[in-house]
Amino acid sequence: NHYHCANIPLYDESKNEMHTIFFGGIAQYYDSLGSLIQDNNVPFVKTIARVTRTANGTMMEYKLPGEMPGLLGAGSEFIPIEGLPVYANEVIKYDSINTDTTMLGYIFGGINSSAQNIFWINDGTQSNASDVMYKVHVIKNLSTDINDQNNQKGDNLNMKVYPNPNSGIINVDFNLRYSSSVQIHLSDITGKLISQLDYPKNRFVVGKNHLEIKLDSSVQLAPAFLTLITNKEKITQSILSKP
Repeated sequence: NHYHCANIPLYDESKNEMHTIFFGGIAQYYDSLGSLIQDNNVPFVKTIARVTRTANGTMMEYKLPGEMPGLLGAGSEFIPIEGLPVYANEVIKYDSINTDTTMLGYIFGGINSSAQNIFWINDGTQSNASDVMYKVHVIKNLSTDINDQNNQKGDNLNMKVYPNPNSGIINVDFNLRYSSSVQIHLSDITGKLISQLDYPKNRFVVGKNHLEIKLDSSVQLAPAFLTLITNKEKITQSILSKP
């Protein structure tokens, strides 16, 4: 989540863990069928995520299984109900929530977007102010704890695609920690594969690598995705062509 959105801070004193839940908004990264998509246009998302700082000081982001009911959350606020157990800084005392399901408050306001990327086509009709209020509950003691870890923190490819937008030729910089062959997939916004480039592992070195790719006309006509695949890792980034 890379823009202000409704968020809830909870501190678990017994484990010395700090949790912050973020609801929707806009983000540079989002999940698409199990793949982490990097979109530098920073689209609207439905993601509900938890950032946790553990007792040893490490932090990690987790994607919760639920999502916002639409492309909501950017600019929204969380309004806690009265009587919640909180610290002086308004962080909720997680240990003091004793019931299995407890209402925490409401999410209200913010932007309701009709599509992920509307900034380049916006004539004022693609989004509106949300007028729906959502109740938020915390459920403790679940039999399963389903949270997907965001591995982007551990990503070491450090892929950079530029210029973006481009004029038909793009540069791809990336880092390899091991010897590996590389595939480049170019797909349209529906996920359909447009073209595939295969490079043998002797083409690259362990460390910094560079590719220059000439895009064919089918990729230049509309927004597309470039996916770099190694033997162990995969990362995707959106690419745009200059009008």
